[in-house]
Amino acid sequence: MMTIETYLAKNKEEIEKSLFDYLQDESIPSRLKEAMEYSLKAGGKRIRPILVIAGAEAVGGTAQEVMHIACALEMIHTFSLIHDDLPAMDNDDLRRGKPTNHKVFGEAAAILAGDALLAEAFYILSKPPFDCNLKQMLKIISDIAYATGARGMTGGQQIDMASTGKRLSEGELKHLHNLKTGRLITVSVTSGAKYCGASREKIEALEKYGKLIGLAFQIADDILDIEGSEEEMGKDLKSDLKKGKATFPSIVGLIRSKMMEKSLIEDAINVLSDFGKSADPLRGIARYVIERKN
Repeated sequence: MMTIETYLAKNKEEIEKSLFDYLQDESIPSRLKEAMEYSLKAGGKRIRPILVIAGAEAVGGTAQEVMHIACALEMIHTFSLIHDDLPAMDNDDLRRGKPTNHKVFGEAAAILAGDALLAEAFYILSKPPFDCNLKQMLKIISDIAYATGARGMTGGQQIDMASTGKRLSEGELKHLHNLKTGRLITVSVTSGAKYCGASREKIEALEKYGKLIGLAFQIADDILDIEGSEEEMGKDLKSDLKKGKATFPSIVGLIRSKMMEKSLIEDAINVLSDFGKSADPLRGIARYVIERKN
């Protein structure tokens, strides 16, 4: 039986091979391509694209069928990190232990690299490599745009910026992160499954799973910001607290944050009770959320 660590490593390798194949295009200006690849190559566990694959496999699909969707989701995630790190937003110098994009290429090139990755993601989505249900593909593109834009990740980032230095309620903090983190994670889980023809009931269960692990993922990040090491985190420790950002430990306390995280993961695994062994990677990823170090 494959461990979750082996599953993650195997799929990460396949995703990265496909990811960089998409950028082997001489028509992309060399400096822009270099900036795009710099952040794509900065590391990370590739959780969102792996969730695309795991969601597909849970309903009988394969990684090959949904690799284009997986790569698109990773490009969108990377675009968001480049822009989040900019001086006008979080003003971070390090990302995964390396200088942030704007520190290496300058602010203008970093903005353009983020813009290009976002556009490239939707270019890839609009050109599926296999015959598919085009109406379903259009719905998937719509879902991903919704999760990325003003009603999802981008809207959550705006709320996050406006909330810096303010005391949020627990409900307000959950809403912020359901948008900023949760929507992209949820759409990662459901997109692969939808592409592979999952039933409405299965999609609804996967949506619940995605929302639960999305919130758990953010709580885990907040806890690591306090308890992790700078080497593990790849950035300054307690950086969110230093910037006056609301975090779950600062609002509900560290002990309750850990209890919430554990409860969310248990609920996420329970949501998958009607799925067979094909959903074991999703179960493993849920547990991995609170075991990971970075």
